[in-house]
Amino acid sequence: MNLHKKYKTLLKQNGITTPLRLAHFFAQIHHESNLKPVEENLNYSSTALLRVFKKYFTYSQSLEYARKPEAIANRVYANRMGNGNEMSGDGWKYRGRGFIQLTGKNNYKAITKDTGIDYLNNPELLLKEADAMISALWYWNNHNLNHYADRDDLMTITKRINGGYNGLAHRRELLEYYKSIFIV
Repeated sequence: MNLHKKYKTLLKQNGITTPLRLAHFFAQIHHESNLKPVEENLNYSSTALLRVFKKYFTYSQSLEYARKPEAIANRVYANRMGNGNEMSGDGWKYRGRGFIQLTGKNNYKAITKDTGIDYLNNPELLLKEADAMISALWYWNNHNLNHYADRDDLMTITKRINGGYNGLAHRRELLEYYKSIFIV
């Protein structure tokens, strides 16, 4: 894999230097974003809301919120991760962005403090490739994921990034692909 020089430097500075760490890191960001800076759109149907966010919606509420991404974000992310209530708009403002979906006001505050880049007031910066990489590396290190990569522990890495095991089969497939590139 031909990594741009600036990314090689960032990866090295963040301790992602071994073939196993590189394979795990790229498998996860590939699954999360297809290697493109993205933002969570939350454009869910009523059925999908009940499947994905069932604890936040009754059937009648799912009909009311369906296909209203901003309203959905404000509801499901309200009063957690440092966000204000549903009316604050924090859920939408601090929805997932970047190669690893950085979500919640607390994460935006912390990365702003740690990097000196004002993502808190400019969350859209995470849609730029360099910033998406910076945030992915920040998240990776703040969750001690090199430790789990060294153990080849796909399950724990996935759980720490996703909160569950969403897309585990695809992540495993990508991990095998990246191992074939980095582990010679």
